[in-house]
Amino acid sequence: MTTPPLVLSIQSHVAYGHVGNDAAMLPLQLLGIEPVAVHTVQFSNHTGYGEFKGQVFTPAHVQDVLDGLRARGVLARCAAVLSGYLGDAGVGEAILAAVQEVRASQPKAHYLCDPVMGDVGRGIFVRPGIPDFLRKRALSQASVITPNHYEFELLSGGPLTTVQAAVQAARTMLRQMHDSQSALIVITSLRTDDLPTNQLATLAVTADKAWLVQTPYVDLHPLPNGMGDVFTAVLLGHLIQERAIPDAVSRAVSTLYAMVSRTQAGQRDLPLVASRDQITAPAHTFAAVPVAAP
Repeated sequence: MTTPPLVLSIQSHVAYGHVGNDAAMLPLQLLGIEPVAVHTVQFSNHTGYGEFKGQVFTPAHVQDVLDGLRARGVLARCAAVLSGYLGDAGVGEAILAAVQEVRASQPKAHYLCDPVMGDVGRGIFVRPGIPDFLRKRALSQASVITPNHYEFELLSGGPLTTVQAAVQAARTMLRQMHDSQSALIVITSLRTDDLPTNQLATLAVTADKAWLVQTPYVDLHPLPNGMGDVFTAVLLGHLIQERAIPDAVSRAVSTLYAMVSRTQAGQRDLPLVASRDQITAPAHTFAAVPVAAP
């Protein structure tokens, strides 16, 4: 048997619900990848359920866990690093140090940074200092970022009104990323003026190509938490398996659509376990269509 690749996943943890590491671990495992989960917070439940208990871990706590992994040679064997909700900007520095250590042994290792900051209707919901850290520090080390529309505008500093404007803004941002010629930006929940209002789009952009994946808009109120966390895990899993970018993005979007469309009204979590077959073989595939150059 071949040894499955390891992914260092540094995200939030909840005892009940599917967000952060608790949304990422099952998809990675079903895609044949071994997650090494380091938690940035431990809460009883995610905020979608209202009141919660628990704590945000200090940078020293996260670093202590990483030190234990380092002592066992685990970091040197990781094929990728995945980060999401940070909890504290200081934790980000520990993540970047781990990324550099992983790349010392695995130069082509992905660092997928999901720049979790906020969303339309909710605004910014992370601690002060985190947006600046993501913009000024994490972006330069990331090989893949997966902001939603709102988060991409925060990173780029301007509104997105058309798909072409989004492509051009992403190309500018790619120049700031690690190995810009192979870096990837995937903008989720894209709603621009030139897209149908009954569709939800995902835009993937590299230095010389771009693709758009569109799915029907699922009108759920409230939307379940953890959608971005599932998406990034599935995307990274397919990229590690060396699928071509449009195929990897198409599969990730198709999996998420399958999960969301199977979510009952009022549910705060995706049916991750009940619909686990949709992670490896989504019922319907939405193609990644090339975006024509302007």
